[in-house]
Amino acid sequence: MPRLMVVEDSAAMRGMIASILGQIADSEVVEVASGFEALKLLPRDVVDLIVMDINMPDINGLELLSFVRKLPAYANTPVLIVTTERGEEDRKRGMALGANGYLVKPFDPDELLETVINLLSERS
Repeated sequence: MPRLMVVEDSAAMRGMIASILGQIADSEVVEVASGFEALKLLPRDVVDLIVMDINMPDINGLELLSFVRKLPAYANTPVLIVTTERGEEDRKRGMALGANGYLVKPFDPDELLETVINLLSERS
C-alpha cells in the first residue's frame, strides 16, 4: 500500500490534492500543513512519495526538498513539486535539488494523478 504525503499550507489545495491521490488503489494519504510539520514527521514515518508546494510559511518547499534528499531513507523517494511558481528558473532549481517532477497550479487533476502513478511505478 503506497503512503503518499501532501505538504501544502492551503487547506483547500491540500484537500484537493489528497482527494485526487486517494483515487490510487490501496493508497494512504498523509496531509501535512507546513514544511516544519513534514520535517517532524518524516524521520519517524515512512512515505513512498511526497507532493509539496514551494511557497509555504516557516520552511519553504525547496528547503524541505533539500533536507529530504539528505535523509538516507528518503534519498530516492519521488518528490513532486506542485506550485504557482511558473518561472523556468524555479523549475530548474527544484529539479536540481532533486525533485522528480514539477507541476504548475492550476493543474489538470488527471495530469497530477498520472504523474504520481508514473513516479510510483518507476520506484518499484
